[in-house]
Amino acid sequence: MGVEEKGMQMLKEFREFAMKGNVVDLAVGVIIGAAFGGIVTSLVGDVIMPLIGAVTGGLDFSNYFTGLSKSVTATNLADAKKQGAVLAWGSFLTLTINFIIVAFVLFLVIRAMNTLKRKEEAAPAAPPKPSREVELLTEIRDLLKKS
Repeated sequence: MGVEEKGMQMLKEFREFAMKGNVVDLAVGVIIGAAFGGIVTSLVGDVIMPLIGAVTGGLDFSNYFTGLSKSVTATNLADAKKQGAVLAWGSFLTLTINFIIVAFVLFLVIRAMNTLKRKEEAAPAAPPKPSREVELLTEIRDLLKKS
């Protein structure tokens, strides 16, 4: 088997792999997840953190940091990072809140799906329509009863 044949075989295997339903579903999930991540980031940064700041008197977690060297004298995180090593615990706190929101939203979605699934399982299904043979046998039985 030549190099060209091996390459064609590998290309064929890759195409089969990429066209499997699970891979396509995973790709769609990753794309939707990335978009959802942007929404959650905006929700945390533009809605929740300003509300927390308003309640706590202007508290802004994104600029909370601890300088790890004496050369760090800046009062905002961007300038402090230029001066030396900093422990940006405010950013970490923001990301932690972001994660909790995502986890909670996913919990609510999965909970709603499970509730709907339970309702579907609990709903009595209509009895299946009898087959043609059963219908004929029932008619024969009924005719025999009449005679």
